[in-house]
Amino acid sequence: MIRPDTDNILDIKLEVIVLAAGQGTRMRSELPKVLHPIAGRPMLAHVLETVMGLSSDRLELTRIHAVVGHGAETVRHAVESDVRLRDAPLNWVHQAEQKGTAHAVSQALPDVADDSVVLVTYGDVPLVSLETLNACVQAAGARDAALALVTAEFEDPAQLGRIVRGDDGNISAIVEYADACDRQRAIREINSGILALNSALMKSMVAEIEPQNAQGEYYLTDLIALAVGRNVPVRGLVSDRPSELTGINDRVQLAQAERLYQRQAAEMLMRSGATMADPARVDVRGSVTTGADCFIDVNVVLEGEVRLGSGVRIGPGCVLRNSSLGDGVVVEAHTLVDGAEVSARCTLGPFARIRPGTVLAEEVRIGNFVETKKAVLGRGTKASHLTYLGDATLGEDCNVGAGTVTCNYDGIDKHPTEIGDNVFVGTNSTLVAPIRIGSDAFVAAGSTVTSSVPEGELAVGRGKQRNISGWTRPDRRAGRKDGADSEENA
Repeated sequence: MIRPDTDNILDIKLEVIVLAAGQGTRMRSELPKVLHPIAGRPMLAHVLETVMGLSSDRLELTRIHAVVGHGAETVRHAVESDVRLRDAPLNWVHQAEQKGTAHAVSQALPDVADDSVVLVTYGDVPLVSLETLNACVQAAGARDAALALVTAEFEDPAQLGRIVRGDDGNISAIVEYADACDRQRAIREINSGILALNSALMKSMVAEIEPQNAQGEYYLTDLIALAVGRNVPVRGLVSDRPSELTGINDRVQLAQAERLYQRQAAEMLMRSGATMADPARVDVRGSVTTGADCFIDVNVVLEGEVRLGSGVRIGPGCVLRNSSLGDGVVVEAHTLVDGAEVSARCTLGPFARIRPGTVLAEEVRIGNFVETKKAVLGRGTKASHLTYLGDATLGEDCNVGAGTVTCNYDGIDKHPTEIGDNVFVGTNSTLVAPIRIGSDAFVAAGSTVTSSVPEGELAVGRGKQRNISGWTRPDRRAGRKDGADSEENA
């Protein structure tokens, strides 16, 4: 990336126009194109979050003008529902008719202050980096004001418009492939469409753009010729990573962008201390932080805000969502951890489901086919298999046997189960809430417990056993043919 001279940079008031009005017919979808997801979030959300990072000591981001058209209300609702965009200084601009990029920009310009720099970017270019946008803004905000245009060099630019530069290195023209000569077609530098310019200049020049095509559309690329005609320098900033400027027009390109995003996300995690069994088989769909010496196995999905301490080990096929895992936590294969706070050295799974509101103290063991929901478990407590703990608080060093269920729902309301320290709950026990079991108590296997158990006592809630002598198995009863298995007797 060509870097502007930092000594030539003025303090900048920045306004950003994000073009997001297109229908995206090649997506073949009722969903507006900019809402198709990359890493579990709409493309537009990625762009807006990147733009929000542009503020710095010498650069003040004042407003983001999101130009929407097709599915405008759906787009607006999706963005305003994104918690990471709550503080975005958004101004929604509706483009009723889609008449080209310059027309879209013209819809937002009346709301733009004359003393600002305007950056134009696109809601369907989700991988563009903060570094690239920042360089573009600074080039436009220098003392020797210029139109700054982000470009890229491709091995095969196909039929994209070519960037033509003059002897001074500035851009002199953008030549469409159909109009280019052989020498110009050999150029590998192309226009990304991302540009920045002083707002007063942009307003003046956009007003001069005329539709000179069969579609009757107003093209923003015409700014280049207008700037050259006014002796305004057009500085091309070549991106180091052409892939960041890829626009998404169909589902194939969407999938390619997803893989690019995931590769970058995996590389960031590995650089921060995580080892991955196969980086191509881990999906990051949120913000993930990791301590040193973590291990992440294949087919793991990380969603929302996920924090991993040092030495965490994640087995294959796990999903972690909006959760924090302390140092040394082990998550065995095919376990879901959702909205949980897990302290150091806990072991979860395999095949466990840890639901929102779960808080696990150090060295808790949650085994196979155990489900927790709004459950708080004290240090060293174990529920090793086939158990449901909902709306429950357990103290330290408890043991919960297989098949135990806390009956927290009576059909109308949820009720709590409170269990003290060092409690033993036998296999196949049913704890009917609301209920309290005191410390050092013991619940006998197979019990249905409906009233509280004092500290240190044994609770037995079984029906009385009867043994019937002379009982005959059904297939040996009188009147039945030996070996018969008729449907009427089955």
